[in-house]
Amino acid sequence: MIVREDILSMEYLKKTEYTGCHQGMRYRLEGIATEEGKKLKTTVWPEPFNFIMTPEEQKTSKLFDFEEDGIIDAIAWMNDCLFQDKEKWEQAPKNWASYKER
Repeated sequence: MIVREDILSMEYLKKTEYTGCHQGMRYRLEGIATEEGKKLKTTVWPEPFNFIMTPEEQKTSKLFDFEEDGIIDAIAWMNDCLFQDKEKWEQAPKNWASYKER
């Protein structure tokens, strides 16, 4: 389970994105500008590859308020993803077979 202490401070998120992983699920939190103002974009995808190397169709994203409550909501959503797609994350280590050296 991902907890608030796993994510760096709001001050950090104001400057750059934050990435992490938990039980086969990788995640990224980043501030983005929208028509409604700044939002916290949270993206999850299966291991083993980083955000850039993972195809877009394997990523799932959701927007939250760019404030402390938004981080709490993003963590709850990531935990929901973790439990709803448990088999997907458990199978993630097998994705190494798709690795092609560049």
